[in-house]
This record gives sequence, structure tokens and C-alpha cells, in this order.
Amino acid sequence: MRLMLAIAATTAALCCGVSAGHARGNAPWCAVVNIGGGNVVWDCYYRSVEDCRPNVIAGNRGFCNHNPAWVPPKGRRYRDW
Repeated sequence: MRLMLAIAATTAALCCGVSAGHARGNAPWCAVVNIGGGNVVWDCYYRSVEDCRPNVIAGNRGFCNHNPAWVPPKGRRYRDW
């Protein structure tokens, strides 16, 4: 169920034209939060989905998604799953 929700949320974000310019922060994961009035904020300060999850579960009406603008530093590998 969670996987289906994550796929649907990612698909909706991509289909709605969310660009990398809407992302704030430089980390691999974003908390995509609905702030009301049809406005969505991408807070990309999280190194893992586990770090992101409490921010969207805490009542902020959002989900965690990969940062579309994040590029890993050269010479380092990150595990994101």
C-alpha cells in the first residue's frame, strides 16, 4: 500500500510539472508539504527517507520524495533505499 502511494505521489508530482527550481535545500530527500491553497513546498534537507518521514507524518499533509535537483558529490556513494 505504501509503495503504491509513493508511486502515485511521484507520478502526480512529475505530471504536474514540478521542477527542480521548487526544491529548497541540497539533500537527496524532500518533504513535499501541502501548505494550503494548492501550494506545495519541497523542503529538501533530508539525507534519508527515514529522516524525512517524521516531518510528513507529523500532520503536515505531505509525502517524501527524491530531490529532483540533487546531484551526489563526486567520489562518494549514497544509499537512498
